[in-house]
Amino acid sequence: MAPVRGTWTKVAESDRLKRSSQNLAVVGQQVYIYGGEVTARVPVDSALDLISLDGSTGTATSSTLPNVSPSPTPRVGSAAAVLDGILYLFSGRGGQEMTPIEENGGIWKYTSSTGWEFILPKYPSTSFPLGRSYHASTASQTDGLIYIHAGCPESGRLSDLWSYNPRENVWIKLPDAPGASRGGSSICCFEEFRSRTVNVARMNGYSGTEEIGGIIDIYSSRDHSWERVVFDPNGVEGPGPRSVGTLLTVRIDGKQYLFTMFGEGRPSPLGHAGAGRMWDDAWIFDIEEKSWQKVEWETVGPAPRGWFAADVVEVEGKDGVVLHGGLGEDNERLGDVWLLKFN
Repeated sequence: MAPVRGTWTKVAESDRLKRSSQNLAVVGQQVYIYGGEVTARVPVDSALDLISLDGSTGTATSSTLPNVSPSPTPRVGSAAAVLDGILYLFSGRGGQEMTPIEENGGIWKYTSSTGWEFILPKYPSTSFPLGRSYHASTASQTDGLIYIHAGCPESGRLSDLWSYNPRENVWIKLPDAPGASRGGSSICCFEEFRSRTVNVARMNGYSGTEEIGGIIDIYSSRDHSWERVVFDPNGVEGPGPRSVGTLLTVRIDGKQYLFTMFGEGRPSPLGHAGAGRMWDDAWIFDIEEKSWQKVEWETVGPAPRGWFAADVVEVEGKDGVVLHGGLGEDNERLGDVWLLKFN
């Protein structure tokens, strides 16, 4: 694999944008930010913040959209994904008790033209994923499905995988992922082009006792089974164990890779009320060769962090990554927005 280098540019920063455990979703050149917390266990309001990128210049403008009804209740640790230009949001943690928001399989959808709409599943008596927080979500443009994985319900942690079909408005339970149940995991979709098979890659997370690393689990929609790819998480052969990071599919020179960065490498003794040891690295995984390579920074980039949000965005006709906020090692919420371009 040829060396991969990246250039970071800070495109926005404000007190309004300070938060962790939020959602970020890209629709075209529009970056939507929702939810999160500035003070532990106190959700911010329900307003959407918008970062409008100029893909040719790398500049951005930020604004807060009017908070109109209906809209999701304030929440942290929810999960969002974009499919066909529509933002979908599922569950999270909120209310005075900061318990999982149980909406009986309902999902929120947002477009700039119609605003928020709450959709209950077509068959409410059938099974659907429990309310949860710090779960992971992704969407496949190929099969038109949204995937929800793992997270923290009322007690314990989960390992389940679900697909949601917006056209049919139905949930389908898929085989559970192998290994420990976890929160703070990361997933993304990638496609095998010859077979048109959609795969869901899952890695990292926190089991309740340790940060998980050294394994990528890959779910195949072709035969509904999981495959494990094991590597040494020593910081040389692959990234170290972590949670509350990110996993994205990016194209570099026309080839698909998995991309992961940052995250919490050692939990705080204060639990959710404190900050642990954070990573400041990024890695590219060659899906075909099943090998990792560390991304080298050509500029000063974001400070170490976890509990942040990130997504893929087109920059100058190529895949880039936009990163927002999170929790620093000093236990302070961050309000910066960065753009990563691969060189």
